[in-house]
Amino acid sequence: MIKNNNITFYIMLALAMTFWGSSWVSAKVMADYISAGELVVYRYFITTITMIPVLVYYKNSFKISKKNVLKAILGSLFLFAYSIFFFYGTKYGTAGAGGAFVTTLAPIVVFILLVIFFGKKVFKKDLIALLLGAVGVLTILNIWQFSADDILTTANAFFVMAAVSWPFLTITTSKATGIKPLVFSFYMYLFITIISFITIPFDSGNIFNFDNFGGIFWLNLIVISVFSTTFATSIYFVAITRLGTQQASAFIFLVPFNVILLSYIFLDEPIYLTTIIGTILTITAVAILNNLQWKKIFKIKTK
Repeated sequence: MIKNNNITFYIMLALAMTFWGSSWVSAKVMADYISAGELVVYRYFITTITMIPVLVYYKNSFKISKKNVLKAILGSLFLFAYSIFFFYGTKYGTAGAGGAFVTTLAPIVVFILLVIFFGKKVFKKDLIALLLGAVGVLTILNIWQFSADDILTTANAFFVMAAVSWPFLTITTSKATGIKPLVFSFYMYLFITIISFITIPFDSGNIFNFDNFGGIFWLNLIVISVFSTTFATSIYFVAITRLGTQQASAFIFLVPFNVILLSYIFLDEPIYLTTIIGTILTITAVAILNNLQWKKIFKIKTK
């Protein structure tokens, strides 16, 4: 049976994964209001500010070594690239299919990078998983029905670049040592805010010109900044310390399905059978690559 003291964290994690999925919907909506660069500035400025009380609450020190500063800056550059690709992908494509594609392809790319650059051993099961993942990705893209022109779209190109940039961020953050994950994330958010504010031209000509923004804009900005980033990220990292990495990481598999469902509810995007099948195939591939054992993850006892 599932331990009672873990139920609260399971519920909170499921909620966090729902908000992670909602970021794709919010980005799609906000594409009608601001540019990708402006969204990066607004999103991570608010996230940086709202992360401060979280760190204070958990009594995390704000101290950071010079090495971790450099890693945080590098991580912020990868996060910046991902955020731009993520925004334009949702702007020109569908949030549901894009979210399912990126969130399932990224872990597979991480595995491939670990093999190429860090000498990770590859077993037969991994090769089978990679083949299964490739079929799943192609199925999400609906390659079996579309022509080459349909597949090689601008949106799909951005989704691929997002899926490739996120693993570099993942590997960079994993190399940060001697610092709490929440603190490291805070500095990444701070650095990406500074970098994007300095380098990005604002379409409005004034960063504080919100005259044309209504309630829908502010609602989605709060969702994508506070709930999808500050809340969801904090819950995820706290859950890792309480439940363990494998248990917490398993919940990430809820994200692609949440994206598909939320896109259907709020954006009226159709749910294609190929998207569902492809997502299941890629999730299965990722589970195999990470040696996930569901009975151990949820501590299910069998006779």
